[in-house]
Amino acid sequence: MSDPSTEANGQAGMIQTGSDLGRFPRPELAGGLQAGDIVAAGLGLVWLLLVGGFFLFAGRGDGGGGALGTIMVLVAIFLPLALIWVAAVTSRTARAMRTEAARLQAAVDAMRQTLAAQNAATRPSVERRLEEIATAAKQAETAIVSFTSRRDGDHAPPKPAITPPTGAPDGEQPALALGTPPEALAAPLSVPDFIRALNFPDSQDDKDGIAALRRALDDRGLAKLIRAAQDVLTLLGQDGIYMDDLRPDRARPEVWRRFARGERGKAIAALGGVRDRSSLALAAGRMRNDTIFRDAAHHFLRQFDRAFSGFEPNAGDQDISGLADTRTARAFMLLGRVAGTFD
Repeated sequence: MSDPSTEANGQAGMIQTGSDLGRFPRPELAGGLQAGDIVAAGLGLVWLLLVGGFFLFAGRGDGGGGALGTIMVLVAIFLPLALIWVAAVTSRTARAMRTEAARLQAAVDAMRQTLAAQNAATRPSVERRLEEIATAAKQAETAIVSFTSRRDGDHAPPKPAITPPTGAPDGEQPALALGTPPEALAAPLSVPDFIRALNFPDSQDDKDGIAALRRALDDRGLAKLIRAAQDVLTLLGQDGIYMDDLRPDRARPEVWRRFARGERGKAIAALGGVRDRSSLALAAGRMRNDTIFRDAAHHFLRQFDRAFSGFEPNAGDQDISGLADTRTARAFMLLGRVAGTFD
């Protein structure tokens, strides 16, 4: 069934078309005297008077030339009359064509205005419907990502956030056997504290965030990631890029797990969920032109890669989703996309 408002708009467009056409009189191609016909008749009458006067005052003459002369006289008399009426008919036809073209142009303009009015009336409803669909799809995606399949017991002991690497990290010398280091005696950082530390405290009153950050800084490996994240967040803030302003698309936990296990390129392209064009353009420009920013960004990406590889085995899907919402993870999505990690 057609929409009543659409039918009303269509009828209004038809009425408007008729009113626009009414401004131009329909040309009459046959019948009725017009200005051109009167002028042609006047010129013909003047020509006949001139010819009659010529023969009247010139006299009949000797009538030489016979039939050929008579034909020439008739041609000289009636050819100008024919030319006058041909010009009159041509002018009348051209005038009728111009009037008809104006009528057609008015009809086309009226139809265009009617279509534009109908599109303007239907576009808000269509856009609103598309926004509702997009919002529903995003909510469904968020619900799927937030779903966790963990079946740990309610009283299971907390797991450490990071699994220590089997060898010395890149660029570090192996520890000497001079006794147990102090950080080895400290309790391992829990998964919630690790996530809270990567999000950084919201303010000076965020006691839980400050405590979690201090515990993370006590771990020498995590301290490198925290400081690298602080550096890139500070540099990005100089260009007005703040992680709280970004709303990246959320990737499924299995995509993050593939990244932790070494997959790169299009297989993990969903991690580059930052779509803010201005932030991407500013970060890409600074990556090209600022050597300090480029070195800090690559150092941060390496530290995040190493830390997340140790975090993934001990984290459930909900933990990974929580980490993806942190400021550090958003910086990784932004800089990873600029650096081509997800290409």
